[in-house]
Amino acid sequence: MNLSTFLRQKDVILLDGAMGTQLAERGAVMGAQSTLSHPDQVLEIHKDYAQCGCHILITNTFAMNRIFIESHKVGVDVRKVNLAGARLAKQAAGQDQYILGDISSTGKLLEPYGDLKESAAYEAFAEQAALLAEGGVDGFIIETMIDLREALCALRACKEVSSLPVIVTMAFSSPQKEGRTIMGDAARECATALAESGAQAVGANCGDIDPFQMAEIVSTMRSATKLPVLAKPNAGRPRLVDKRTVFDMSPGEFAKGIRECIRAGATMVGGCCGTSPDHISALADTIIKGK
Repeated sequence: MNLSTFLRQKDVILLDGAMGTQLAERGAVMGAQSTLSHPDQVLEIHKDYAQCGCHILITNTFAMNRIFIESHKVGVDVRKVNLAGARLAKQAAGQDQYILGDISSTGKLLEPYGDLKESAAYEAFAEQAALLAEGGVDGFIIETMIDLREALCALRACKEVSSLPVIVTMAFSSPQKEGRTIMGDAARECATALAESGAQAVGANCGDIDPFQMAEIVSTMRSATKLPVLAKPNAGRPRLVDKRTVFDMSPGEFAKGIRECIRAGATMVGGCCGTSPDHISALADTIIKGK
């Protein structure tokens, strides 16, 4: 069964959890360059999530587009890091698990708010999507987007280089006014525009909200589209402790928040920053297995 069919037929789909914070806990580099610098740790984390019973693994290629790599001086080859990311995730996946190629922002603002031309962003997204498709992913996830225009640009690029399904999730800074990104994009507007532009699923991830607050945004998106809605929150709101950003929501409390997201209409769930295999196992036990 291909991923497009699976997304339509499965009642609740479980995705994996955080990669970056897990890498930090294991003494590796948090960024997606760890795919090349610490492949063994990346593979180990993928395997840990796969063993939780999740249906979908996400490649460790977050923001590994040419613009982000060059402007942030990441020091990796765009082709090597994306192909390696796809290979490691596929190596960890079981026979019935799917792989999403992870795509995120260029790290720059589009004109007129910044100096990035939309055509340049499109080229960078198209290049990364083509590489991930070459690597054998089953679909794409464009995530942690704060600008709807950039998200639509990435979606268009993915769809024009591949027929694979594309999921797009926005990062919301507040649940107020039915959910807003830092750039002021409303959840309802995002869901509608992304659906009209061909996304196979839409949703929310990361941001400055907890899982219970994300349920409010899920409800808004659910009312705006018939597409599957994904909720992929952090393990609570980020807190600064001793100059470190921490996410300290327990797996049990996280699972309670995700249940609220499902009641609000989410049919795809997973974890973002601060979540671990323990959090994803809690979701599998309380939601997928019905315990």
